[in-house]
Amino acid sequence: MAAATDSTPWIAMYHSVGDCSEDPYRITVTPDRLDRQLSWLSRRGLRGVSVSALLAAPTRAGLVGLTFDDGYADFLDHALPVLTSHGFGATLFVLPGRLGGDNAWDPLGPRKPLLTADGIRAAAEAGVEIGSHGLTHLDLTRADDVTLKSEIVESRALLEELTGTPVGGFCYPYGTLDQRAVNAVRDAGYRYACAIAPGPINGPLALPRVHIGQQDTAVRLFLKHRLHRLRRRPVEGI
Repeated sequence: MAAATDSTPWIAMYHSVGDCSEDPYRITVTPDRLDRQLSWLSRRGLRGVSVSALLAAPTRAGLVGLTFDDGYADFLDHALPVLTSHGFGATLFVLPGRLGGDNAWDPLGPRKPLLTADGIRAAAEAGVEIGSHGLTHLDLTRADDVTLKSEIVESRALLEELTGTPVGGFCYPYGTLDQRAVNAVRDAGYRYACAIAPGPINGPLALPRVHIGQQDTAVRLFLKHRLHRLRRRPVEGI
């Protein structure tokens, strides 16, 4: 990658890994599709890493941040073995206010179980970076000040207690953010935060990501990678 793209890190956004026969929100990839997508990265000389590792690298050339939102229970059974087989790292953004629950925020379903506390610890012990996705998956731009602080601050404290390690990453539910949410994330002590398309807000607390789904074959991955590098402006401060 050229130096101009080194400050425009490519971060892939996944959610669930499993059966995608009923998937109205297109958040699921099958384990086989994930394996093919990660193989495509490898063939192009790219290596998947956690967001923390991506941002800490002296150069981001050849690195791709891999993120999995919501903390679905299928991560342990279906995603982690594929990541391990490729020698890739990842960041898992979880909801400590919904441990062992499900994705109740998706009105169309289907209901997918979320990781328990033991499941999150197992992922962390396997070397996966654990980040906060808030407590309960609320749109933070619509939350009052008390709820906003609770979602951001309490979720971090609970995860640090659960894993016994510092939590430096945050992910905005639904990818929505505004300056008030960004300020709250900064005040809570997070080092970085992931969005989707952060609009005019820039910096390590508003990192853009690219959605990766079941339909993303090699051709689509090539186009998404190329367009991200061409269209995304550099992220200031990283």
